[in-house]
Amino acid sequence: MRLTSRGRHAVSAMVDLRKHCPDDSHKPVTLASIAERQFISLSYLEQLFRNLREGGLVRSVRGPGGGYFLNKDATKLTIADIVMAVNEPMHATVCENAPRGCHRGNRCDTHQLWRVLECYIFDFLKQVTLQQVVDKKVSLKSFDISAWQNDHHFDEAQPMDVRFEKLP
Repeated sequence: MRLTSRGRHAVSAMVDLRKHCPDDSHKPVTLASIAERQFISLSYLEQLFRNLREGGLVRSVRGPGGGYFLNKDATKLTIADIVMAVNEPMHATVCENAPRGCHRGNRCDTHQLWRVLECYIFDFLKQVTLQQVVDKKVSLKSFDISAWQNDHHFDEAQPMDVRFEKLP
């Protein structure tokens, strides 16, 4: 599974934002303070938060005393929302150009295995909320796999959509 620093840093920054700006707070959190606590470059955070703001996950306040607030309830905001907002690709397959195939135009024998794993991981991230991460209450026990029980979407290995949604 290749989740680059972009996705990991976005999740870490959002957890930090939630911890330092509770629902009843009227004081926004500065990117400089997040950068310092999370050891992430300020310019990199600015790029990530531009994507998060455009994705509707955060809102900003300009000027002295400005900074960021969550724009969604942390109990409804999923880790998948954050990863998608920063356009983070998540692939378990090694093929960069899936339509061409893994081996000179043909799918490798394990392509479907890794493709299904991608979907399971992404489905897990769609079920984990930002608040669960903040509260350290992430558990596989709460992962609902019932939607996968009779799933026949993966009978044939097909390229995965950029947004990681289940295939029709």
